[in-house]
Amino acid sequence: MTVEKMYTSQLYEADFYTWTQQQVSLLKTQQWDQLDTVNLIEEIETLGRRERQELRNRLGILLGHLLKWQFQPEKCSNSWLGTIREQRVQIKLLLQDSPSLKPYLNEVFFTVYELGLALAIRETELDENVFPEICPYSLHQTLNPKFFPNQNQVDEQSE
Repeated sequence: MTVEKMYTSQLYEADFYTWTQQQVSLLKTQQWDQLDTVNLIEEIETLGRRERQELRNRLGILLGHLLKWQFQPEKCSNSWLGTIREQRVQIKLLLQDSPSLKPYLNEVFFTVYELGLALAIRETELDENVFPEICPYSLHQTLNPKFFPNQNQVDEQSE
């Protein structure tokens, strides 16, 4: 290992931001032999995992708020409405930026329901038996900006 590569690898641990800027510079100038390839590969893999994790988290929050909306209709608020709308928009933007995540969304939809269920149980303080074991909404309904459980309550909120 060259002295430059040793320095670059140490820089990764000591000052991540400076390391990223150095790697960009090396890539732009095509100094392939100076790249910290081990850490660069790790960071690129991490970026992909982060996108998937963000998609799962947003979908879980969305499902949790849809459950709250359905099972605690007397407490529906503009805050819940805003959260539902925001998560749908953020998911849409994530899928626009990374269209290859669409199949992943189908793959994890019913698993992510557990996250939404946990959120709904925690925030409503309703017994977990109140909620269905299996997601009562389709993926299409969940992402559809016009879909809300107990549709008439959305109309009331909009007035």
